[in-house]
Amino acid sequence: MMGLFITVEGIEGVGKTTNIDFIHRQLSAAGKDVLLTREPGGTPLGEAIRELLLDPQYAGMDACCELQLVFAARAEHLARVIRPALARGQWVLCDRFTDATYAYQGGGRGLDSVIIASLETLVQGDFRPDLTLLLDVPASIGLARAGKRGALDRFELEQEAFFERVRTRYLDLAREHANRYRVIDAAQTLEAVQDEIAAVLAGFLR
Repeated sequence: MMGLFITVEGIEGVGKTTNIDFIHRQLSAAGKDVLLTREPGGTPLGEAIRELLLDPQYAGMDACCELQLVFAARAEHLARVIRPALARGQWVLCDRFTDATYAYQGGGRGLDSVIIASLETLVQGDFRPDLTLLLDVPASIGLARAGKRGALDRFELEQEAFFERVRTRYLDLAREHANRYRVIDAAQTLEAVQDEIAAVLAGFLR
């Protein structure tokens, strides 16, 4: 029996790391064999590409170069990790996936969604997540939280307007794919956020 694929999305500072750990525990407690992974990354090659993408010394990276690096990492991730795990019957929980590309490289960088969709088809075919949780906060709140974590990466150094465009694109995606998206108000207390997540997971598991 094939496993299911769950992705968690959101801009910087929404609490993805903390809440992905919570989701992992919830699914494991429900008896699911869960593989936790992330994008870009998830494989040795993918992690090397991640370092390039996040390194502030490449602040002037061309947007098309950035887009292709993201999909190169994704192709390896799908081939080496995600598809084999699902075929084994594991559930895969992924910190960001292709929706992040539409949001960051599409919304943030302004690249045409048609170009992104063509690469999505090339790399994924018709493969899509079964469930996507979008942790949503205004960019000002997310950036204020991210700024408390220490040194900023190449994306975190972007201006607030960039993240508002990213957030807007995420919310557009949630409306366009309402069948698999669940939007969580991540500006609430952590307890309230996790109560919402637990309710979503309970319904999904049923």
